[in-house]
Amino acid sequence: MAKRLLSCTPREMLALDRDGLLQAIAASEGRTIACETIGAMQPMLLDITNAELAAAQGADLILMNLIDLQNPSVQGLPADVPPEEVIREVRRLSGRPVGVNLEPVPPDCTGDDPMWRMTEGRRATVDNARRAADLGVSFILLTGNPGTGVTTQAIAHTLGELKAAVGDRVILAAGKMHASGILSEAGEHIITPADVDAFVQAGADIVLFPAPGTVPGITTEYIHARIAQAHRAGALAMTSIGTSQEGADVDTIRRIALACKMAGADIHHLGDTGYAGMALPENIFAYSVAVRGVRHTYRRMAMSLGR
Repeated sequence: MAKRLLSCTPREMLALDRDGLLQAIAASEGRTIACETIGAMQPMLLDITNAELAAAQGADLILMNLIDLQNPSVQGLPADVPPEEVIREVRRLSGRPVGVNLEPVPPDCTGDDPMWRMTEGRRATVDNARRAADLGVSFILLTGNPGTGVTTQAIAHTLGELKAAVGDRVILAAGKMHASGILSEAGEHIITPADVDAFVQAGADIVLFPAPGTVPGITTEYIHARIAQAHRAGALAMTSIGTSQEGADVDTIRRIALACKMAGADIHHLGDTGYAGMALPENIFAYSVAVRGVRHTYRRMAMSLGR
């Protein structure tokens, strides 16, 4: 019987292989928190990485956005950490499994917003996926940042390529938190029944869904039906706050958290732009308390990385 990620120590979490991590998440029954951070931005606490701060507020998993795998860099790490050790150092300092976003963008897309401008090391290619696995990544999420033009069709196609290349080494997740600039895939069209089938058939271990209340038209009932579909197909489900509501008031966060729990989420994701770089720390804490109570929240927060 798999040990719950909820009950694992930092050392135990970091020792889990691909299958072990999936089983530990499933065994936690909707009480796993994933926090997205942007390492390229100045950390909220200046000389402490946002990954460490998110972990200190109760995060179980760290998802790194805008990290260029061809030249990895995270602000707040010691200056002498070489690029090839950046992700492993984030794992060591946070005591958490680390994932990365990769984006199956059109070849000529660089993005209009300077904040999300595309680099080669962020593209969802087989070479970058292999590089991620070599650098110590536990999971890869195929998704799209604002205005990058990522389509669900591109996600499914690329997912199949990555599954063949690294599917036995890392967990593969797929989905969109918002339209990514594709208006025909906005609202309830962000994730359709056909998309869920396509992602699972292409090799997704986890399907990502926008959290109820974060995208127009996305209700608890709609996402519950899609999550049930993913579960029947053998995949886990991750709900996502990817619309900057990770910076909303605590009451809003609690309402979203309970809606995601009712929808059947296995993993609860909070995005990276509370201000910019990570969710508000108080919202990570409030979300954790809402879905698993103070005992498990304080336990995760207080547990030494030496355990």
